[in-house]
Amino acid sequence: MTPFNLEHFTRRLITETLFYDEEYGALGNLSLIDPEAGRERYVASYLPEDGTFGIEEATAWEAEIDPDEEDAIGYALAVDFEEYGAYETAEEAAEVLLNLARDQGLLPSVTLLFEEDEVA
Repeated sequence: MTPFNLEHFTRRLITETLFYDEEYGALGNLSLIDPEAGRERYVASYLPEDGTFGIEEATAWEAEIDPDEEDAIGYALAVDFEEYGAYETAEEAAEVLLNLARDQGLLPSVTLLFEEDEVA
């Protein structure tokens, strides 16, 4: 039996998060959060219009967050982005995301989106 490998497990989990369900128009979206700054830094998802997996880097955030608000998520959402990269496979995107998280001390946040919703 192969010994448990945390890095392999994490890459696989990220890969599975970046899913697309064509029947329901559902997209798995992974944000990397800067816990010290309390805001999104990177957002990744499958891009059905061109069949790639995109990672965007946040360049602007919502003005203020109110942590006491009932539906507060605990960090500022990005409102503007620059393309960081486009990848042919979820595995390639997962590797980049894992390295960004490791190098910058970022934490994951997963969101389920639907195609009719606005995708960053």
